[in-house]
Amino acid sequence: MESDYGLPRELSHLQHARSLYKPQLPPCLQGTTVRVEFGDATTAVDVSGASAISQSFPHTYGQPLAHFLRATSNVPDAQVITEHPAFRVGLVFCGRQSPGGHNVVWGLHEALKIHNSKSTLLGFLGGSEGLFAQKTLEITDDVLATYRNQGGYDLLGRTKDQIRTQEQVNSALAACKALKLDGLVIVGGVTSNTDAAHIAETFSQVKCSTKVVGVPVTLNGDLKNQFVEANVGFDTVCKVDSQLISNLCTDALSAEKYYYFVRLMGQKASHLALECTLQSHPNMVILGEEVVASKLTIFDITKQICDAVQARAEQEKYHGVILLPEGLIESIPEVNALLQEVHRFLRQGISKDKIPSQLSPWASALFQFLPPFIREELLLYPASDDSAQLSQIETEKLLAVLVEAEMSKRLKEGTYKGKKFTAICHFLGYQARGSLPSKFDCDYAYVLGHICYHILAAGLNGYMATVTNLKDSLSKWRCGAAPITAMMAVKEYGRASGSMTIGKPVVHPATVDLRGKVYEVLRQNATKFLMEDVYRNPGPLQFDGPGAESRTVSLHIQDLDYMGRIKELNAYLDKVRSIVKPGCSQDILKAALSAMSSVADVLSVMASPSNGTI
Repeated sequence: MESDYGLPRELSHLQHARSLYKPQLPPCLQGTTVRVEFGDATTAVDVSGASAISQSFPHTYGQPLAHFLRATSNVPDAQVITEHPAFRVGLVFCGRQSPGGHNVVWGLHEALKIHNSKSTLLGFLGGSEGLFAQKTLEITDDVLATYRNQGGYDLLGRTKDQIRTQEQVNSALAACKALKLDGLVIVGGVTSNTDAAHIAETFSQVKCSTKVVGVPVTLNGDLKNQFVEANVGFDTVCKVDSQLISNLCTDALSAEKYYYFVRLMGQKASHLALECTLQSHPNMVILGEEVVASKLTIFDITKQICDAVQARAEQEKYHGVILLPEGLIESIPEVNALLQEVHRFLRQGISKDKIPSQLSPWASALFQFLPPFIREELLLYPASDDSAQLSQIETEKLLAVLVEAEMSKRLKEGTYKGKKFTAICHFLGYQARGSLPSKFDCDYAYVLGHICYHILAAGLNGYMATVTNLKDSLSKWRCGAAPITAMMAVKEYGRASGSMTIGKPVVHPATVDLRGKVYEVLRQNATKFLMEDVYRNPGPLQFDGPGAESRTVSLHIQDLDYMGRIKELNAYLDKVRSIVKPGCSQDILKAALSAMSSVADVLSVMASPSNGTI
C-alpha cells in the first residue's frame, strides 16, 4: 500500500543501535564549500564503439572527470563553489533492493540541508512507476529516523526496473518539469544507470534544467569498471551468504554424508559466488564465466562434479559443499540455445503446453532429457530484459539429480566403490538482500549520497557518483564523478538470451575476469579447497570490533584506484612540462622526445581496437 511508505518502523534493540550510527565523511566532502577539479575529456572504454556512443550521446559524451578536493588542496584551476541556492531533488530506487540503499537517501538529504536548509529531497514512491505518476514523499529527518543504516527499499519501494521507452522517458521528463526538480538521482545497477545516461541526454537535448545523477547500487557486484570499484550492497550480501555457506560447510563436515548444492544470486556475472568461495572455502564452485570460456555442456559439468565426488570418496570423504551462480543455466551453450527457442515461441503468444512439440529436433531431445521440474521452469515467461527467470530455475536441483544418477550408474558398473551419493539443495536468493547493511555499505552509501549533492552543485549532468581507494580507510577515500557514457560499450552481451543488441550503447555488466588476480587466487586454491576441507567461517555481520572494518576479499586483491592513477599521471605530465620548455638544453629535449615517442607508440598499440587489453 502506498500509505505504508515512509512510516516509522518498529526496531529491535540492534536496529535501534544501528539507526544511531553516524557515518563519517572523507575530508574532501567536509564543510560547506564544494571544491571540484576537472580532468581531461573522457572517452569510451570500448574504443571501437566510441564513434557510435558519441553519436548516440552528442550532448553528454566526452565530458571530463570530476575530482572533489579537500579544503587544504592547492589546485589553482579548481572550481570553488561557496554559494548554494535551495535545490529540489528527486530520488528513485530502480532494480533489485540492495542493502545500504537507504543510506544514499540519508546522505543526499543531509548534504542538501547542510548546504541550504531550504533545499528539498523528494523520494518517488514505488520506483519508476512512482516517477511516471509523480507520486512523492518529502524526505525529512523524522521520515529517515527508523530507516538509517537499515536494509531493504521499503522507505520508498520499487517496481519496474527500467526507464527506457520513449514514453517512459517522456513521463520522467514531465515529472521533473512539473515538480521543478534541479536534480534526479537514479539508484541502481547497470540497467538503471544505462537508463540514467539516456535520460540525461534527452534532458540536455530538450534543455531541461534537471541534472541526472546515477548511483552504483546492486548486490550483483557487476557494475564495475575503471571508475567504479564496488557496488553498494555487494559487501553485505557476500558476508551474509558466506556465513550461511560456512554453516553448511560445518554441518556437512559434522554429518559426513551430505553434499550441499547452493545456488547464489548473480545473473550475468558470478562475482557473488566467487567472493563467497574466497570467504568461506567450500569444496567447489562452478562459475558461469568458466563454462562460457570452456564451452562446457551440461554433461561436462555433471562429469566434473562426479569426478570430484569420486576423488573425495577415495579419501573416505562423502560430504561437500558446491556453489553455483543462478546465471549458470544460461551459460551452458545448449541450454541457452534451448531457452532462446522457448522465449521466441512465448513472445509469439504460443501457449506453454504447445511449445515442446514445436521445438527443433535437437532442442526437443534436450528438453525431453531434462527432469520434468526443469522443463516447467524453462517454460516460464522471460523477465523484463528478456532473460530467463533465473531465480525460478532450480539449477542446483538439476545438477544434484544428474550427479546422483551418474554416481548410481558408476556404483552399479563398479567404477565407483564408495557410499551412496546424497544431495541437499539450497537457493540463497532472498535471505541476504534485505539484511542490515554492513558497516562498509552504510559508510559507502552515505558518502555516495553526499557526492550526489556535490555533482549537482557543480552543475554536472549524466554523471555517476564514484569513490576510489575503497580498500583503504575512509579518510583516504577519493571522491569524484565520472560520465556514464565513459563506461559504455557497443556490443552484444552474448552469454544470455537477453535483449541487448549490437549497435546499442549500454553499460554492460562486468563479468569475472578469468585472467584477473581474484580468479587466480581461486585457481591456486581450487585443489586445496576440493580435497582438504579447509572450511572458513567469517561469522555474522560485525558492526563493532575487529571484523567491522573488513572488506571483501576481491576488493583487497584487485589492483584498483584508477582515478588516483589518472591524477598521478597528470602530475607527471605537469612535471615534464615544467622541465621541458623553451630554454631547456638540447639533451633534455632529445631525451624527452625519445621517451615520449616510445610511450606514444606503445600506448597506440594497446589502445587499438584489435588489442584486447582495453
